[in-house]
Amino acid sequence: MTEVPYRVDKPWGYELVWARTSHYVGKILHVNAGEILSLQYHNEKDETMHVLSGELVLRIKEGDEMVERHFLEGESVHIAPGVIHQIEAVVDSDVLEASTPHLDDLVRLKDRYGRTS
Repeated sequence: MTEVPYRVDKPWGYELVWARTSHYVGKILHVNAGEILSLQYHNEKDETMHVLSGELVLRIKEGDEMVERHFLEGESVHIAPGVIHQIEAVVDSDVLEASTPHLDDLVRLKDRYGRTS
């Protein structure tokens, strides 16, 4: 297993993985202003996100509709497996993510940067 902390550069910013065990993973997602993560879901990964700083738009599929709302500093959201979701930064933002260790469990439905996996 890779020693923590370590940084993974992304087209939207970067992830700083600060905790990684066989039971959980802790990350800080730094999302640059105007950038957006994939519209995605996870088959097994269960995660909770908490906005440390900044302002984002959170999109979550509820029933047959995508619901969009502001996701602000101090707010948290739980994303269960199978829930389609996406975040987009209004300003440079840092999001704390705590999740199960299924780091490769990602199904991209739409991606601004052309990534498929």
